[in-house]
Amino acid sequence: MTFSLVILPVLLFISGCCGLDFHYHDSLQTERYLLDINTTFPDITHLYSIGQSVQGRELWVMAVGSNPRQHTEGIPEFKYVANMHGNEFVGRVLLLQLIDHLVQGHRDNDPGLSRLLNSARIHIMPSMNPDGFEASDTHCVYSQGRFNHNGVDLNRNFPGFFAGHRLRRQGGEGRELEVQAMMGWLNTESFVLSANLHGGALVVSYPYDNSNGGVELVGRASVTPDNDVFVYLAKVFSYSHASMHRGNRCRDNLAFPDGITNGYQWYPLSGGMQDYNYIWAQCLELTLELSCCKYPPANELPALWKENKQALLDYIKQVHLGVKGRVLSWSGLPLEGAVVEVLGRNNLFPFKTDRRGEYYRLLLPGSYTFRVSYPGHDVLRETLSVPYGPDDYSALVHHFRLREATGVAASHAPSSGLSPTPLPWTPANGRGAVSIPRLLWVVGVWFGAGLI
Repeated sequence: MTFSLVILPVLLFISGCCGLDFHYHDSLQTERYLLDINTTFPDITHLYSIGQSVQGRELWVMAVGSNPRQHTEGIPEFKYVANMHGNEFVGRVLLLQLIDHLVQGHRDNDPGLSRLLNSARIHIMPSMNPDGFEASDTHCVYSQGRFNHNGVDLNRNFPGFFAGHRLRRQGGEGRELEVQAMMGWLNTESFVLSANLHGGALVVSYPYDNSNGGVELVGRASVTPDNDVFVYLAKVFSYSHASMHRGNRCRDNLAFPDGITNGYQWYPLSGGMQDYNYIWAQCLELTLELSCCKYPPANELPALWKENKQALLDYIKQVHLGVKGRVLSWSGLPLEGAVVEVLGRNNLFPFKTDRRGEYYRLLLPGSYTFRVSYPGHDVLRETLSVPYGPDDYSALVHHFRLREATGVAASHAPSSGLSPTPLPWTPANGRGAVSIPRLLWVVGVWFGAGLI
């Protein structure tokens, strides 16, 4: 990097009293830190790479949870990604601090963090653009390093839907290595909820970022079928943040009521990552803009962590909104690729089950009718009353069983090849009643979002 770094003593370390130092760690120091954490906490961490940057740097991810090395049925997958723009440093620092906070909480038997790690698998990528980071300088706003080594803005390089790509999903050919790695990662893991961390503003942005001027365009916003959920998620973060919800504006930037904005209403963006996550990978993702200055002085980092810590934790808990379960044949076999639709929510591509027959659907509390379909089977319609799940660290668990259509032999129906699994999943902590203060808070958020 072109700016000087504070030399850390004896590599990077976890201090029993103080935790990870607040510094801008370069790629080598970050790698050493992640390797050290993975060695020190092997029971709850798993370090892996999803690929390499243009210059050959590993795109490291730290998975944290009670079973970090592989997916556990009924446990949702969550991810945070930072430093997509290499000159936006704050998210990178915050995610390293988040890893430190989670593992230290596990070591200290913190009950809240233990429930979080037992109920979700959390994937944390401190840097999606390490090459840009290493080429950055220290200017607060106009620093170099935003693009990858090939001079490409990674947040404009994903396949889009609204720019003539309606008919099919585009592959990764011809796209930047970092984007190809992200697309491959989304094909490997069935992520439910995500956020990517940026700098240069103080606001939460939610999809869509783009539009063709069709039915999605409502006023000046490009609205998804899950707009109520996105607005709620954005407000969870902004109101848990120390100041974002006040709508404070940065220099030469807009004022954002409640600290949130629809992406397209802010400015149209083609090829963005959050739209790709939602449309193609059925993962609801937000963009978190966390500081007006992209490179604040190192002595301001502790305060930035304090401002964002609770919001980062509260947002992870929202992975337990709505309903989850499996779609099974009448004999109990999981059905891969079964379509799970919520009537009234016309997603551009329907949500489908993964190879285990699992589905996850983030929904606010209420009554919803589901339409579940699979080749060779009768279409099933069921109405569910969905409670508020985050307080209990589990969404509503409901499994759909489909009967074979009349005259269709079992051998003709597609199968996932997996063996039947005993039913049902049971939430780790049951489904208790929502506390009155929490209920009032939720109702307040909904009222502010115009949902009631």
